[in-house]
Amino acid sequence: MFQDRKDAGQKLAQELLRYRGKDAVVLALPRGGVVLGYEIAKALELPLDIVVTRKIGHPNNPEYAICAVDEKGELFCNEAEAGSVDQNWLKAEVSRQKNEAKRRIKVYRDEEKQKELSGKTVILVDDGIATGLTIHAALQSILKERPKEIVVAVPVAPNDVVADLRGKADDVVTLDNGEHYLGAVGAYYNNFPQVSDGEVIKLLKQAKK
Repeated sequence: MFQDRKDAGQKLAQELLRYRGKDAVVLALPRGGVVLGYEIAKALELPLDIVVTRKIGHPNNPEYAICAVDEKGELFCNEAEAGSVDQNWLKAEVSRQKNEAKRRIKVYRDEEKQKELSGKTVILVDDGIATGLTIHAALQSILKERPKEIVVAVPVAPNDVVADLRGKADDVVTLDNGEHYLGAVGAYYNNFPQVSDGEVIKLLKQAKK
C-alpha cells in the first residue's frame, strides 16, 4: 500500500537511482502519473515532460479499457473487445478522446515543444497499470521518436501485463509483482483522489525550476 501518489513516486525513484543525472527524460502520463513523474524527475535530476494517451472505455463499462489513442489518432486496441462494439460509436469515441488528448497537451505544455527524445533514455511513468492499453499506446508513440531505450516505471501492474511490456520496453520497474493484482490501481493507495489540470500544470512548472 502507498499513502498517496507522492509516496509511490518517491519509492519508485529509489529503484531508478542508476539513471540520476543521465541523458534521460521522465515522461509521465497525465493526470495521475505526473505526480509520480515529478517526484522521480526531482530525485533523479532529470527533465519532466508528458505523453498523452486516452483510454477508450467499453460503452457498458467506461472504466474497462478496450482501446487507447494518442493525440495523432494512433490506436492500440484489445482487438476482440474493440470488434464487439458498435463501430460507429467507437469511431466517434476515438475522435472525442483524440481531441481531449490534444486539449491536454495544449493546456499542459502551454505552446512548449515536447522534450527531445531521440537517442535518450526515456523513463515512462504512470500511477499504475490495469489493462495496459494506455501505456502500450504511449510506448507506440515514443518509439517513433527513436529513443536510446525506454524504461517503464509504475508502482503496480498485473504480472501478465508486465511480462508483455518486457517484450517491448528495455526495462520494466515495478514495486509490486502483480501476482495477486487487486483489480484496480486505486486499491493500492490509501489516498487516491482525482488529479486536476491545475495540479498537473503546477508540477510541470515546478519541474522546470
